[in-house]
Amino acid sequence: MIDIQTLASTAQTLAEELAIAKFDIYGSSTDSTSVKVDKGEPENVKASQRSGVTVRVWNEKGQVGITSTTDFDQTGLKTALATAKEASEFGVVEHAPDFSPAATEPIPDLKSDLVEPAPIPDLLDALVKAEKEFLDAHPAIAAVPYNNLSQSDTERFYLNSEGAMRHEARSVASTYLVSKTEQEGKKPRSAGAYRVSQGLATLDMDGCVGEAIEKTVSHLDYSTVPSGQYTIVFSAEAFLSLLGAFSNMYNAQSILDNQSLSTAESLGEAIASPLLSVYDDAHHPDNIGVSYFDGEGTPTQRVALIEKGVLTNFLHSAGTAKRMGAKPTGHAGIGAKVSVGPEFYHVTRGEQAEKSYSLDTAENVIFIDEVQALHAGVKSLEGSFSLPFDGWLVNKGSRRSVDSATVAGDFRELLKSIIYVEEETEVTPGGVCPRIWVEGLSVTGD
Repeated sequence: MIDIQTLASTAQTLAEELAIAKFDIYGSSTDSTSVKVDKGEPENVKASQRSGVTVRVWNEKGQVGITSTTDFDQTGLKTALATAKEASEFGVVEHAPDFSPAATEPIPDLKSDLVEPAPIPDLLDALVKAEKEFLDAHPAIAAVPYNNLSQSDTERFYLNSEGAMRHEARSVASTYLVSKTEQEGKKPRSAGAYRVSQGLATLDMDGCVGEAIEKTVSHLDYSTVPSGQYTIVFSAEAFLSLLGAFSNMYNAQSILDNQSLSTAESLGEAIASPLLSVYDDAHHPDNIGVSYFDGEGTPTQRVALIEKGVLTNFLHSAGTAKRMGAKPTGHAGIGAKVSVGPEFYHVTRGEQAEKSYSLDTAENVIFIDEVQALHAGVKSLEGSFSLPFDGWLVNKGSRRSVDSATVAGDFRELLKSIIYVEEETEVTPGGVCPRIWVEGLSVTGD
């Protein structure tokens, strides 16, 4: 474990030796182990230790220099501080970053959540068992080419010359399984599932296998769909993928850089159906990888982004908050440039819909489980998207896999075309979300 008190004392002593009055340091260290198997045999076993420290130093003119190192020891920190001091002479003058005013605020619930890592043989045994169950489930399942079971312990810290000291530690275990099918006269199909928990003992391997099997088998019977306008039901993962792809809408740094669908005056505008509310909530109980502070030491918090369709807040770093007359929200990342990004989405109902919908009774709707090729099919500054997807054509509870189709539209219009937000939510790596029903999206079939 990193001794934050000793580290802060060492950094202060070194800074005084180098005549540095103002500095801050952010760092992290991760120990991880992962395994992959192939038809019952170990294919890949990895163990790694990664660490990194980012040091910023301000000179008397207010310019800031930044450098990074992988050394936590006294020599490494001294070199980094000295290098950052030299670099500060070339730092920007306009909108130079500064300490977060919230970096010294107490975090009452800050705690460490570490569990004893499982031995590698236990990881292999669990993954071999899962692979075998997957392969035995259906004769068409020929392989599980993408599989992994990993565990990691991560520590993060932040300190500065004004007395801020943050430290947290957490353990995370995760697994994924993705199949490949082979059937005579048919295209290969694939499907998968993912689970995450604090450790191997609580990781839902059976649930992961069951979901992956169910999806794989459901895709064996497939057909093309006619091109046209459809009511689309987005799974939690699919909707959160789109929400993340267009996160510039509520990213304050993107707005200031003129790389956003929003402007500084967009707060208070109705940008979505009143049925939708979206929050960023790092402390959500389903967020296994909870972070209690960001790269600037600002405590993380629950931030309302969209409430009943209205754009309510932006995500801020200390710098963007200062420029826009707001408060930092705990979403800063430290690097060559301070970045801003979401932590963990929580999508929920806003207003109550006048009519409810169900896949058990709906006719001719497309249920999209996963959208693909986001890097190529999203034009984030235009708001448009055209994406291939995995999903099913659903009629009164009966579903048939869709072969080779794309869904396209404008994300702003999509948000306004939401006709129903289901009550039951699903936990994904990026957040918690229910199924979202959207009317009138374009689908192009094969």
